[in-house]
Amino acid sequence: MNWAVFTTAEPDLAETAEKRFRAFTHHTLATLRKDGSPRTSGLEVRFLNGELWLAMMPDSLKARDLLRDPRFALQANPGAGTDMSGGDVRISGQAYEVQDPEVKAAYAEEVEPPEPFHLFRTELTEVVRTSVEDEKYLVVQVWQPGEPVRTLRRT
Repeated sequence: MNWAVFTTAEPDLAETAEKRFRAFTHHTLATLRKDGSPRTSGLEVRFLNGELWLAMMPDSLKARDLLRDPRFALQANPGAGTDMSGGDVRISGQAYEVQDPEVKAAYAEEVEPPEPFHLFRTELTEVVRTSVEDEKYLVVQVWQPGEPVRTLRRT
């Protein structure tokens, strides 16, 4: 389930998530270390051609983590202060390294990352948006493949 399929299934949540990620350049990626413990790292992400792409320096620890175990969680930068305009957005899934030189070249032409680089295409397993409504409710929207968005409100 890539970004394009998610966007088709849940266009409003997808638009909100993309807007949240586009608001800032750097976000937080969580991967799994060799021993299974979590590792968090800063990362830039791109939404291009119906995909959510993760690119990183060659032989970086986060790249090694994903090559060994593709599971990841990605959290949008919350921004300065306590203004959570747009809410908090998290994406979970699996990331697979792109081996196709043409796909990598097209990405490089569009984004112009420092060369060389690892490029990972993502498959989504969950998208979660948490926000505050009417300064009263904590609203959690949860999407998983094959399911409609579930919305939970808490006071």
